[in-house]
Amino acid sequence: MKVIIEVGSTNTKIDLYDGKDVKHLESITIEFKRNYKKDSKLNSEDIDILIQKVKEYKKKYDNVYVCGTSIFRTLKETEKTEFLKDFYKKTGVNFEIISQEKENELTVFGTVRNVKDKVAVFIGGGGSTEIAIYENGIKEMVNSSFGVMDILNKFPDLAEDLAKSKLEDVRNYIKDNLNLPKEKSDYLILAGGGHKLFALESGVSYEKNTIFDDELEPIMMDIKTRINDTKKYYKEISLDEIRKRVDNPKWWDATRPMCAIVLNVAEAVGAKYIIPTDISMVYGLIKEKGE
Repeated sequence: MKVIIEVGSTNTKIDLYDGKDVKHLESITIEFKRNYKKDSKLNSEDIDILIQKVKEYKKKYDNVYVCGTSIFRTLKETEKTEFLKDFYKKTGVNFEIISQEKENELTVFGTVRNVKDKVAVFIGGGGSTEIAIYENGIKEMVNSSFGVMDILNKFPDLAEDLAKSKLEDVRNYIKDNLNLPKEKSDYLILAGGGHKLFALESGVSYEKNTIFDDELEPIMMDIKTRINDTKKYYKEISLDEIRKRVDNPKWWDATRPMCAIVLNVAEAVGAKYIIPTDISMVYGLIKEKGE
């Protein structure tokens, strides 16, 4: 049994690998990036929340692996050294900081296990975005130190019950800040965690994935449907109503920014279909470490 904890700028994902299958245990919101911007350093309360969560799982399982992305890559060397040392001292677990390129590769592996066609893979996070074009291997990889929390800081009303900002304005802001690939693909896979959850809980339309068969990627939607549903999600669908019925209501704050990024990426690669998944780095990590 091995617990794998992926710590992002906003969302922390916790999975259990039993030697055969991966079971998602929970996702928690710790706003590392937003709080870092306030004081130009990691927030001590955020660190304590993470440390307590790691200790909680260490009591239940002998093997716990923790890695971080996005905001942790941008720390000053002195702060990074201090954080890593303190984290190990308090948990007895090493904290591995994953490069943006490695995060991209590890996540792509999990999404394309059963794919034969050329696909684009989008990995969205709080403080970074990775996009890969895959066809019997990664043909193009484009990364940005820009994510949903950057958009939410610019357009805070997107976390309100109904958005006041126009979708077009949000997309123009993204266009000015996001690096995009040149290669094209009919299919865009959404990874990095939470995209399938969003589709199932938000009220957007979806259908059975008929492009390829994978139990982790069971649904899809055509691009025209996704565009129309995103417009509705900004102006007609109540975030407050969704928050009342979900386990992690804070996570939904960034869903409108994420929807806008998805449209920009889909447009750039010429996607005809979008395949939302909850796949993250865990499958790539398991393969890389020979589990």
